[in-house]
Amino acid sequence: MAIDSALARPAARKSALGGSMFWLLVLRALRLRLQRVAVVFAALTVGAAIVTAMASVYFDINAKMSQELRTFGANFYLGPGHGDSLPASILQPVIDGAPPGLINAASPYLYGMARTELQKVVLMGVWFDSLQQLVPYWQVKGDWIGVNFDDRHAMIGIKLADILHVKLGDTVTLVEGNKRKSLQIKGIVEAGDATDNMLILNLDLAQEWLHQPGAISDAMFSVNNDLGQVDVFARRLQRQHPELDVRPILKVSASEGQVLDKIKGLMGLVSAVILILSSLCVNTTLMAIVGERSREFALQKALGASARDITLQMLAETGIIALAAVICGVVIGFVLAQILGHAVFNASIALRAPVFPLTLVLSLLVAAVAAIVPVRRALHVVPALVLKGE
Repeated sequence: MAIDSALARPAARKSALGGSMFWLLVLRALRLRLQRVAVVFAALTVGAAIVTAMASVYFDINAKMSQELRTFGANFYLGPGHGDSLPASILQPVIDGAPPGLINAASPYLYGMARTELQKVVLMGVWFDSLQQLVPYWQVKGDWIGVNFDDRHAMIGIKLADILHVKLGDTVTLVEGNKRKSLQIKGIVEAGDATDNMLILNLDLAQEWLHQPGAISDAMFSVNNDLGQVDVFARRLQRQHPELDVRPILKVSASEGQVLDKIKGLMGLVSAVILILSSLCVNTTLMAIVGERSREFALQKALGASARDITLQMLAETGIIALAAVICGVVIGFVLAQILGHAVFNASIALRAPVFPLTLVLSLLVAAVAAIVPVRRALHVVPALVLKGE
């Protein structure tokens, strides 16, 4: 009878420490130490929120920054390799052959001298429907011309307008022998460059008036560069058209890459610092919890709990807190990302697919690393000494 009772005790101990008893101990530990659990939860929530916000901006910043930096103007140049002009017919195949969505806007340019009733002026022929996207930094008094076929209106640089004493709605007349062409000024342009001294009209009219049918001086493009496509596009185009001068406009395209790299590096540094601080806070709090629970761990060991049982119990407790913190942190972090997006880019930040897995993995990793020392301390509890009060 005594032997049967003794044999039954290990089985009873095993069943008492497994299954429902395991989760009962986990939930009880969380419930009885709400203040310290709240500290761990807050630290992990802050870390998850910062990671979510930074990751959301990181994965969305390429498109946002590329769009923001396109306000500097065109970032891609196409010109003649030799001579002063190239055939306009080459431009449309280049645009059509580009990958879908790569080119946002493009326009040929033709420059030449013409005479008005007062003096000679520099003409600039363009595609008006793309001009506003290529030169959004222009300060225009009046209106942009929106269609390419408009041969009754023109735009004029602010310095040339002062010289010719022209105001909005006035007419500038081109003359050549007995031939005359009157153009009503629809917009006065302040660009801060040579454009301020030019008369801007549609390309077909400029070709006709300058006696250069089918010719252009060069062309400008606005190309998406969120993944460095400008350089790739330039190399491919140069191989296809070795007779052309093909190059990115470095002051714009290089700025995009430099600014993006610096911002991404800063975001990574901020995230790393916050995660390290969160890990230290969690580690310190878990150490305090282990100190308070030394008698509990000693009793569990005395009842037959193994090192694996105690390790799984502490990791389960930390994991539950971490998962709850990730859920709250993702919500808070996404709100923070929107605030950053509107403050910096005046646009919403999209929640990209990799953000949640990244936040989850990093948060659990931080929690696991922070729990290493507390778990080791719990495993080194000596039941005989602790239960005797030593």
